[in-house]
Amino acid sequence: MSANNVTLYLKAEQNIELQSEDVYIKDIGKITCTDENIMAKVKTIKLHHFKEGEPQRQVISILKVIEEINRIYPNITVENLGEADMLIEHIDVNRHKGLGQWIKLVFVAAISFFGTAFTIMAFHNDISINKIFSQVYEQVMGYPADGYSILEFSYSIGLAVGIILFFNHIGGRRITKDPTPIEVEMRVYEADVNKALIETADREGKTIDVS
Repeated sequence: MSANNVTLYLKAEQNIELQSEDVYIKDIGKITCTDENIMAKVKTIKLHHFKEGEPQRQVISILKVIEEINRIYPNITVENLGEADMLIEHIDVNRHKGLGQWIKLVFVAAISFFGTAFTIMAFHNDISINKIFSQVYEQVMGYPADGYSILEFSYSIGLAVGIILFFNHIGGRRITKDPTPIEVEMRVYEADVNKALIETADREGKTIDVS
């Protein structure tokens, strides 16, 4: 089959999670080509096989991908529009099922809830918010408050509304389509972790690269 004057476009992703032990070119990103036969063949090219006992996280260079394509189609032109290195992780789905996963979920939820509550209470205690409310109430009304005032109730409601708007969720429903600040930070953190793992593998010479 002739592959002269054929250009294959590849958009590789930075982070890929697979359940299969075999990694094919179709798994690392999106591929398009004017020749459908060549594109179908390229998608089935195997890049790596996760063996038992080896790290279940590997970094593959785009040069390795191009090398494997050129083994079959020496005259094809490969244009990469994505990442230069890909972090591929083999996920064992069965390992994440069962009671243990639910225990982890409940533990993380409890830590998040009580940790947030403690932080809010510590902050309020640090700024003496009760004293501030009492002083404001006395300045406005002209006499000290007898117990809790409207300020405490209004502040409590406003705090709850603020938390809901910040997390952009009510129960399981999203209020707006915009990502929350936490989601943005998680994406930034994920990108930084991927970059660090890729650079570490490159420095240690563990990247699957050209021969």
